[in-house]
Amino acid sequence: MGIEKHIQVTGKSTVSWKDAIIQTIEEVAKTINYITSVKIIEQRAKVTVNKITEYYVDLDITFMVEQKQ
Repeated sequence: MGIEKHIQVTGKSTVSWKDAIIQTIEEVAKTINYITSVKIIEQRAKVTVNKITEYYVDLDITFMVEQKQ
């Protein structure tokens, strides 16, 4: 039986929301194995002088729990 665990993380980028998502998943994958899915919870941006300067994403990352045998 497989057990899944969820964590919520926030990432950011100065390029785009897509880049923020990709960079956040890559960073999480450095310490968590068996990532199976990602859900975008929220997207927002910082605006400075009428321009978006930072893109933020809140993600729900799902991964399989390692089974000890």
